[in-house]
Amino acid sequence: MTTTPTTEARTKQKPRRILIGTGFGNALEWFDWQIYATFAPFIAAVMFSTQDPLSALLSTLAIFAVGFVARPLGGLLFGWIGDRMGRKFSLVLAIILASVGSLMIGLLPTFDSIGSFASLLLLVARLIQGLAHGGEMPAVQTYLSEAAPKERRGLWSSFIYVSGTTGILSATLLGALLTTFLSPEFMADWGWRIPFLLAAVLGLYALVMRAKLEETESFEHEKAETATEKVKESLWRQLGRNWRPLMAVIGLTVGITVSFYVWGVTAPTYASGVLGMDQSTALWSGVVGTAIFILVLPFWGWLSDRIGRKPVFIIGVLGVAAGFFPVTAFMSDQPWTLVVAMSIQLFFMAGAMSIAPAMYAELLPTGIRTIGTALPYAFAVAIFGGTAPYLQTWMTSFSSPLLFSGYAVALLVISAITALIIPETRGIDLKQRR
Repeated sequence: MTTTPTTEARTKQKPRRILIGTGFGNALEWFDWQIYATFAPFIAAVMFSTQDPLSALLSTLAIFAVGFVARPLGGLLFGWIGDRMGRKFSLVLAIILASVGSLMIGLLPTFDSIGSFASLLLLVARLIQGLAHGGEMPAVQTYLSEAAPKERRGLWSSFIYVSGTTGILSATLLGALLTTFLSPEFMADWGWRIPFLLAAVLGLYALVMRAKLEETESFEHEKAETATEKVKESLWRQLGRNWRPLMAVIGLTVGITVSFYVWGVTAPTYASGVLGMDQSTALWSGVVGTAIFILVLPFWGWLSDRIGRKPVFIIGVLGVAAGFFPVTAFMSDQPWTLVVAMSIQLFFMAGAMSIAPAMYAELLPTGIRTIGTALPYAFAVAIFGGTAPYLQTWMTSFSSPLLFSGYAVALLVISAITALIIPETRGIDLKQRR
């Protein structure tokens, strides 16, 4: 049996360096993603024909969904990199691509200046960001789960969404500040570009922080073990042998990804674009709801380390499902209704999302932990999460919001059933999963 050496320096630097190195980059990736949703009305006005405003908004949201199409490919690419070349290398490459995508969007010419070529360049930038995000989440989930003490993995796992949602909150807050203090004319011209350019600059700092990270002991242990094997099992054979955990990742993800994009990402845009709420007020209301989500995430992660992953996850998704219809019907053009709606739904969402990264990592063996999370997670997010804003807007505009609520609740029930049938994994040793 080959052992992996560990150093005192690695042990001392883990808590601070790992949490900051992964957290800042993860927050920035989510900031990138959120600013597109937040500034969708401004992007629609300058990157598409303004003859039909609703059509332009739907086209902008469609490109938001197209960015998700690249996620499975990004999951495949970065998952392979993470499992073969290291978790750290995958994290570094992901932040580089995300920053390039943001820089492109921030500097794009408008539809009036270059016509439909502007829309095409926007599509390319979103595809680049989709590749980056397809690799970011599985890589950071795997890295942080492997680095965490096994008795506190649920708590550490919650920091993935603490940092990510802090990025969302920062984007929403910045959007609220810009739309409050800058004139509509300046916002339409250059103001909406500021967050994208800021994200590109901050990407350099995130790159430096991630370059200082150590590789995880679980990866080094697996690398040492496989180096001594005469016949190495292929990646695809390992994936095929573990098809049940892969399907479980999809099942756990479908409900929470749709609900999170509805309540945690696009709720202010929906409130202003569909319900008629003032855009600046909607963004400020979204800040309050998102802050509550961040505050309760560690509690749910801590609780899962005490009573188990399954009960916490099931309570979370069924709580969101129970509130979907009444909370959606409750919302109006009054800002306080958005605050209440987001707070209720995101409180329960935190229960499921805080521990999902730990659950994914604990279901899969080390040799395919990154790609085994990346592929099914990316497909689920691309197919269900990426289309959620578009379907919600379309169903509400041309049919009824109750139809979309029924669709979301059905997916949440699937996630709850999946959690019910998988084994409890709290506290297992990830280095022993082969």
